[in-house]
Amino acid sequence: MTKVLIKNGLVINRGKSIVQDILIKNDLIKRIDTDISDSDAKVYDATNKWIIPGIIDDQVHFRQPGLTHKANLYTESRAALAGGVTSYMEMPNTKPPAVTQKELQNKYITAQASSITNYSFYMGVTNNNLEEVLKTDTSKVCGVKIFMGSSTGNMLVDNEKALDAVFANCKMLIATHCEDEETIRRNLEEHKQLNRELTALDHPVIRSREGCYISSSKAVALAKKHGTRLHVLHISTKEELDLFDNSISLQEKHITSEACVHHMFFNAEDYKNHGNNIRCNPAIKDRADQEAILQAVLDDRIDVIATDHAPHLPTEKSQPYLQAPSGLPLIQHTLLIMLDFYHKGKISKEKIVEKMCHSPAELFRIQGRGYIEEGYKADIVMVDPYKEQLIQKDQLFYKCQWSPLEGYSFRGSVERVFVNGVSKYKQGRILNQSSGERLSFKV
Repeated sequence: MTKVLIKNGLVINRGKSIVQDILIKNDLIKRIDTDISDSDAKVYDATNKWIIPGIIDDQVHFRQPGLTHKANLYTESRAALAGGVTSYMEMPNTKPPAVTQKELQNKYITAQASSITNYSFYMGVTNNNLEEVLKTDTSKVCGVKIFMGSSTGNMLVDNEKALDAVFANCKMLIATHCEDEETIRRNLEEHKQLNRELTALDHPVIRSREGCYISSSKAVALAKKHGTRLHVLHISTKEELDLFDNSISLQEKHITSEACVHHMFFNAEDYKNHGNNIRCNPAIKDRADQEAILQAVLDDRIDVIATDHAPHLPTEKSQPYLQAPSGLPLIQHTLLIMLDFYHKGKISKEKIVEKMCHSPAELFRIQGRGYIEEGYKADIVMVDPYKEQLIQKDQLFYKCQWSPLEGYSFRGSVERVFVNGVSKYKQGRILNQSSGERLSFKV
């Protein structure tokens, strides 16, 4: 039996911020109160620090198997830990893709041996694997993923009958990447006729707002037709926001949405300085979209904040636009971006915790995580909200060894991270590399 006592931290939970002590016994939060004492416990002083639940990132690409020259479950779970992310949900577009139960299980076996944070993996959908999709265990898998627009890994689902069948028959959450492939192809062909070299500046026009709205509205219509649980990932346009409701609670919603930090931090003007390094799918768009997405987070049309962490090598990103892959590494600094918004008066600390910790747990029905409450798993992050931090290459845990945020300075720092009651990270150092746990879900 191990005991940990965190003293005098500002505990941010369920919309309130209160200075409290937290007693952890083994992997669970045992007691929360003021002035707790326990002579058997290892004590950590959190005076002037924030204490928040471990962040749950519902969309990452850790590239294993088959793309491990870019990243793997070990390296990227370390980066997640450094960013205060204690649980992640990883996408199926690996090589081979997780579109059979065998390949999905292989990913869980790998994670059990190599992921130092908690994990779950989506089952992937193709035009012809409905039978495999329906075998997925809803208590042990976060959801199924449909690429309704092409991205890294050839997993585009563009057969209308196949889409309808999945929405009609799938009883678990469906997460979608929504971009209309026909619109993208037409835009690309039109741009190729311009007789000039295309650059990242063309990206938000080729992967256009119209393409996003056509696809997202199709997904929402299918979900309404069949009563399906739908979660639309990485909203990138102001027009799409009208598809989502904030008149009911998250627990009542069947159609939900996600914002990614890069769509709130960057806008189309940043392609001039960052080029392909901020090229992603769906594309970062205009300042008006950037502002509208943050507003939708605040008014609950958007339910969760995530990263879509998607690393590529610098040599791959430095290729000409048409050859460069889409995606950027972000998971180590997602909380710092949100702390930047907090210090600028754009969002409250309680809302940050709601959208990054509570809401993912509620939306995916995760068992025993996402809150700092007695009986919950002790996934806990200690934050210094005022410590200045300059993002530098030698601090990065990513295998790809670059970040679009290099050179940016943020006010705020992840000081210490506990995963299942174990202190695993402190001020830039990994302290413990024991395996995380597989997430489980309420059916």
